[in-house]
Amino acid sequence: MAPLPLIAFDGVSRTFAGRRGGEPVPALRDLSLRVAEGETVAVVGPSGCGKTTLLELICGLQRPDSGALRSAPAALMPQRDLLLPWLPAVDNAALALRVRGVARDAARREVAPWFERFGLSGFETARPHELSGGMRQRVSFLRTLLAGKPVLSLDEPFAALDAITRAEMQAWLARILAEATRTVVLVTHDVEEAVLLGDRVLVMSPRPGRIVADLTVQGDRPRHRNDAAVVELRARALEALGVAA
Repeated sequence: MAPLPLIAFDGVSRTFAGRRGGEPVPALRDLSLRVAEGETVAVVGPSGCGKTTLLELICGLQRPDSGALRSAPAALMPQRDLLLPWLPAVDNAALALRVRGVARDAARREVAPWFERFGLSGFETARPHELSGGMRQRVSFLRTLLAGKPVLSLDEPFAALDAITRAEMQAWLARILAEATRTVVLVTHDVEEAVLLGDRVLVMSPRPGRIVADLTVQGDRPRHRNDAAVVELRARALEALGVAA
């Protein structure tokens, strides 16, 4: 018997009340998906199609109005890094451990080896304003990872970065995911990013969001933008989005 997926949505719908008595806003409608243990699933779709709502449902921050939802415990990494400006990088990364009751010195010792692995060695005592955008995102991702949840929900983690830094961070995350198996749901507006990082790419419709394409990505990470498989799948995803490749 195949193992149960870590995430399962069956006909899930979510609608928000309209502002100031306006019409209700349907975010998701009859959405179904499965995510297996160890998969990285990238979700793309137009603005307002319910991608962030999908992540918040996975993390238990929202509940569906209808349908069935099951998810293993998940940690959310939002678009903004939300690092605490008064804490050094090592303590920002260790926040999830501290919340779990780990003493400060013990939490710092646990975090220390990850700083070298994440390319942050030497910046343990730096405050967030002293870090580059890419470094801040690495600290934020490390904090999410150390939450110890089976599922990582990443909400456009590189959207605020410049193009060069974003490309560097995509390559970095691909290496991390290749080394440390995690179950990941990654929301992004960048179709190429989805193909470079995902094992599958889910394409969502305009609001109310539903899955209109489920594309399997061939080849191990890290992948390269000019790989034939990457170029071909990017075109298929854009076609599913209704965008000319």
